[in-house]
Amino acid sequence: MLNALGTVLLPVFVVAGLGALLSSRLPIDQATVARLTLYLLSPALVLNVLLTTPIQAGEILALGAAYALTVAGCLALGWLCGLGAPQAERRGLMASVSLWNSGNMGLPIALFAFGQTGFAQATLLFLMSFVTVYLVAPLVYSAGVRTEGQPRAGLGAGLLNMVRLPAVWMVGLGVVLRALNVTLPTGLARSVELLAQATLPVVLLSLGLQLGAGGWPRLTRRVWLAVAARLVGGPLLALGAGWLCGLDGQALAVLVLSASMPTAVNALLMAREYGSDAETVARAAFLSTLLSLPTVAGVVALLPRLN
Repeated sequence: MLNALGTVLLPVFVVAGLGALLSSRLPIDQATVARLTLYLLSPALVLNVLLTTPIQAGEILALGAAYALTVAGCLALGWLCGLGAPQAERRGLMASVSLWNSGNMGLPIALFAFGQTGFAQATLLFLMSFVTVYLVAPLVYSAGVRTEGQPRAGLGAGLLNMVRLPAVWMVGLGVVLRALNVTLPTGLARSVELLAQATLPVVLLSLGLQLGAGGWPRLTRRVWLAVAARLVGGPLLALGAGWLCGLDGQALAVLVLSASMPTAVNALLMAREYGSDAETVARAAFLSTLLSLPTVAGVVALLPRLN
C-alpha cells in the first residue's frame, strides 16, 4: 500500500493539492478552467486515444456492460442511503454514489498504475461516464419534478445535452477515422497530441481549485453513508459486475479502480444546473475525495491479485 501511495496517488494529490492551495489564496475563475477542459482539452484527449490505441470491439462491449451494471448497483445503494430523506436529498445521494470521478482522478491514477494500455481502457470508461452524466444525472435529479426556470428532464433532453459536448463528436470522428484507416496529417496529429498531454495536469488542478474554494462543509450521517457506498461499495459492485460480464485481468482491474474513485465534480455541476440538492452532492464530493487517498491506495495494492 505504501508503494501505491508513493508512486500512484502522491503525484495526483500533490497536483490537486496545489490547485486547492492556489484557489484558497487567490481568486481563480473556475468556470473558465472548466470550460477549457470540457470544450478543448478533453475532446483532444479522447480523439488522441481513439486514434493511437488498439481497441477491440468485444472488449468495449464487455466493459460497457459491466460499467452499466455497476452504475445501476450504485444507484440502488444511493437510494438506500436516502431512505426516509426528503426527495431532493435522496436524489442528491443517488447521484453522489453513482457518478464517480473517472476523469480528473481516474485517468491519471490508471496511467500511473497500468501504463498506456490501462490508460486507454480507463479512457473508454471516461467516455462512458460522459454519457452517464448527461443522461442519468438529469433523470435522477429532476425526472417527475417540475421546477420553473430549470431545464427539462427526460431522455430527449439528456440526449440533447450529451450531443452538445465536443468530446462526444470526437468519439464519432475517431471511430470513423479508425474504420476508414485514415491518418491525420502530421502537424494536426501533433497538435491533438499536445492538447491531450495537457489534459491530465489541468483536470487535476481544476479538481483542486474546486475543492479549495469550497471550504469545510457540514457533514451528516447520510453523507457519510453515501461516501462509504461510493468508496467501498463501488469497487465491490464493479468486481461482481466485471465477473458477470466475463472481464478478467487488466480490464477487470481498470473497471474496479475506476469504480473506487470519489464522487464526480460534474455531479455537483449538474445538481446546480437542475436545481437539485447541490449542498448534499458538494459534501459527498468533498468528503469522498479526502477519504479516497487511503481507500484507493488499498484498491491499487489489491489489484495485482486480479491478474
